[in-house]
Amino acid sequence: METTTSPGNELINQSYAYAADLLVNKKLSSEATMDALIAKGMPYDAANTIVDNVEQQIKEAKKERAKKDMLYGGLWCVGGIIATASNIGLIFWGAILFGGIQFFKGLANA
Repeated sequence: METTTSPGNELINQSYAYAADLLVNKKLSSEATMDALIAKGMPYDAANTIVDNVEQQIKEAKKERAKKDMLYGGLWCVGGIIATASNIGLIFWGAILFGGIQFFKGLANA
């Protein structure tokens, strides 16, 4: 089954992509991003909605990334501690250090 996109939907998708590029890659503020959208002919309300939605998506993506960093960092750290404590003759300080750093990085971003 084929899906068709209307020119309106394509314009909305392009606006969201443009706003995301300005906020993430160009690191513009919300106000500057709204000004750029308005300068391209978008009404204030539509620009405000797009910027708010994109910022919410960015916030959710950062929160998910922080959770993954905490999970994997904790696993590396605990795994290194268990491997070291099992007294097999090696100290897994790299895994402990890497895991601890990644865990606290995720914790700080959460």
